[in-house]
Amino acid sequence: MSQRVLIVEDEVLIALDLASALEDMGHEVVATAGDSAEALLSARDGLDIALVDLNLRDGPTGPSLGETLARDCGATVIYLTANPGQVPQGCAGPVGILPKPFSDAALAATLRFAVSLREGRCARPPEDLRLLGRTAVECRDR
Repeated sequence: MSQRVLIVEDEVLIALDLASALEDMGHEVVATAGDSAEALLSARDGLDIALVDLNLRDGPTGPSLGETLARDCGATVIYLTANPGQVPQGCAGPVGILPKPFSDAALAATLRFAVSLREGRCARPPEDLRLLGRTAVECRDR
């Protein structure tokens, strides 16, 4: 099922590569944003999934942005980062962390998993995705 995806990434070339890969998978990229304010503005028109880097143009705002997008917008949030240790313990809302660099196959598997969660299923999490919080418990228990 096609999803509306927001890409929050300050590196333009990475954002373009992600957008191309997501469109090839059949998803709609609603916007790419380089900072929190731009992301929140883009989220107003609705989204299903948000792929969020941690360090953005406005600093290390990705963790709090991810929580806001999950809580206030109902987005399924995946952090994409080379610095997974920057995600605070007890982070509420986001599903997990896909460490950079990642392959197209890992990205595709992560998106399939995110879609399964949105559809109320919990498929087997991809090997490369580190689950966070409640999602980790729910998915391990199945």
